Amino acid sequence: MRFRCGLDAAGTKLLGFGTMTHQTWILSDLDEPAVGRFAERLGLWLRRGDVLALSGELGAGKTTFARALIRSLLANDEAEVPSPTFALVQTYDGPRGHVAHFDLYRLGDASETAEIGLDDAAEDAISIVEWPERVNVLPGAAHLSIRFIETPISDVRTLTLSADLAFAPRLARCLAANAFIKRVGWDDARATFLQGDASARRYTRLSRAGGSAILMDAPRQPDGPIVQDGKPYSRIAHLAEDVGPFVAVDRTLRAAGLSAPTILAEDLDAGFLLIEDMGDRVYGTETDGGSHQSDLWTAAIDMLLALRRANPPMTMQVSPTRLHQLPQLDATILSIEVALLPDWYWPEIYGTIMPSVVRAHYEAVWQPVIAHILTQPTGWLLRDVHSPNLLWLPEREAAQRVGVIDFQDALAGPWAHDVMSLLQDARVDVPEALETKLLARYAAHAATLPGFNEQDFRLTYAAYGALRATRLLGLFVRLLRRDDKPHYLAHIPRNWRYLERNLRHPALAPLADWYDTHLPVTVRNRAIVVCDSTNDRCQPRA
Repeated sequence: MRFRCGLDAAGTKLLGFGTMTHQTWILSDLDEPAVGRFAERLGLWLRRGDVLALSGELGAGKTTFARALIRSLLANDEAEVPSPTFALVQTYDGPRGHVAHFDLYRLGDASETAEIGLDDAAEDAISIVEWPERVNVLPGAAHLSIRFIETPISDVRTLTLSADLAFAPRLARCLAANAFIKRVGWDDARATFLQGDASARRYTRLSRAGGSAILMDAPRQPDGPIVQDGKPYSRIAHLAEDVGPFVAVDRTLRAAGLSAPTILAEDLDAGFLLIEDMGDRVYGTETDGGSHQSDLWTAAIDMLLALRRANPPMTMQVSPTRLHQLPQLDATILSIEVALLPDWYWPEIYGTIMPSVVRAHYEAVWQPVIAHILTQPTGWLLRDVHSPNLLWLPEREAAQRVGVIDFQDALAGPWAHDVMSLLQDARVDVPEALETKLLARYAAHAATLPGFNEQDFRLTYAAYGALRATRLLGLFVRLLRRDDKPHYLAHIPRNWRYLERNLRHPALAPLADWYDTHLPVTVRNRAIVVCDSTNDRCQPRA
């Protein structure tokens, strides 16, 4: 058995210990507002299949806790959350899925749990169960038990948290985040879930009188499986493994005059940052809301021009004892990205692996394209300059009207990449006429800058565009089949259109011939079937 004990920054007594099957924490001296805040923040960490068992005497605070938790899951502070004492169960549909609130106090027999839907909810919903001792075993994929213990002080409780090994890592991270929030003086803030990106990072909006901030939770990532040359993909692709690169790149961008978020507080070792809240006016939703796309994308082109003019240093400071050097784009990264199409897209479409002769031809036609990209002048490559990572800040001036986020994986590479990433946005349609206009705008303004050659730039733009679209075709299938994320399939037709635009460049004719031969238009138009639980095997639809 392992023990951990101490006080958090607010003075709350904290005791933690573990067994082979469970980890347990004891939170002492929590008044009613503190219990509500913990419930609210715990809700940020829950997911489908979780079962929370709330136990304690009548009046100990179980239902009050459950209400705060459910309102967090529903993202609605005013939601009506009635007690399920008589109905036995209340269900809700929230933005993150189904929620079921059970009260088993009046349950006649343990066998009645099937009748009230507990077994089904434990598979498909987040289940909150009061009086769990009425049954012998609770169903569900991951379990957290919370016991509420009254103290001699009115409205002050001690909570004993016992998590199984499936839930314990999330609970530990939740408690660590709470400790950081207290330490930096934001414990009185309300917490709201924010949709994150495809990484392991998590984002929470903290709001209080006078302002708001964003909690960025980015724990150090363990190495994944070996992919090539004894290295995992994250190292080959130079992906950030902790928050250090974000801190260094952020401060350098701000020094260059761009609108990256101000870092308000940090814990580099634990992987927590408190950063400026730059709002919700994300480019993708701004376009959906009717804002003029040309104005938004023109401002973003001007932001990229400002970055090129500033030409920030490649070596930056993370802390007084640590430097960060922008990794160099190389052939290994690009070759692995190109390989996603034969590894994932081809088998999905044809139901078999790509023949070795076809793959050898594929790699041969890509080799000179990759070689050209790597011969181009090197500058800052932010890597993910597209609509989910750009914020509209019209109250600011010039290039600062574009807020930039998600840049921790920045590289040293050709400037053309970020221009292509913006003008061939993977998730938002950019009309070809607008792309042509803004590409010309960039070239006209960059013409006076050192190392710019328009002919080479346009070829690099098309080459990188073809490579990125190819990568995404494979990646979106991998996200479906490996990670159960089917919503990315909606972007495949758009990226085929971008790929076809890029392959018009005369220098890419051999590449275009390969696609026309092996992935002709009739194949490109095939829909990909999304499996459900009744399918033993999915076949592509002809």
